[in-house]
Amino acid sequence: MNPFEALATAAAAWEEIRARLAPDAELRAHLRALREAEAGSEARAHAAARAAGALARLLPERFAAPSEPRGAATAEEVRVDGFDAADLAVLLLDGHRMAGPVLGVVRERLLAVPALGEEAVRRRGGDPGAPGLIRLPGPGGLARLPAFQFAPDGLPWSVVVEVNGLLGAEEDPWGSADWWLSANAWLEGGGVPARLVGAGADGLLIAAAGQLGAGE
Repeated sequence: MNPFEALATAAAAWEEIRARLAPDAELRAHLRALREAEAGSEARAHAAARAAGALARLLPERFAAPSEPRGAATAEEVRVDGFDAADLAVLLLDGHRMAGPVLGVVRERLLAVPALGEEAVRRRGGDPGAPGLIRLPGPGGLARLPAFQFAPDGLPWSVVVEVNGLLGAEEDPWGSADWWLSANAWLEGGGVPARLVGAGADGLLIAAAGQLGAGE
């Protein structure tokens, strides 16, 4: 089996096999190398082959050990049921399920918005671990906090904290971020809630979040 196909197959079957993959340090190391390598490079092809070899060791009944590729173009990067090798890295290394043909697109969109790392929040005088903030696991599981949550003084907007509580941001950070960053039919003109933060529309934002909680 093509090494990239093996990794994509594992990602697609994640719920069935995760317990046998999650503790393995070797597979994690090879997936980190795959993630860091340039697309189409020989280093990426070798990392994929070694990660697929780890899969064969962990699940010999499902995966055969691949041969080591001799060049960068030896194995084509393919998808299986909409999952690819990078999705396995997300599932295993980042610790969440925002992967695959639907949730992977949402993950990429939400991680692309302006955000702050934990150290950047501290430098601005804030607390990245404060209750009521959306923290999205980025590559390697490093937290990314969408920047719209913070006022110019570095502290969270009070309305953001209140609305995040209504949205259940600590339990569902991805869903909460999607609410803030998507067009909202309840707002005039289908506005994006995050664009109204700091614009004197606190009551409107709280009411809109309340409509979600009411199932409307």
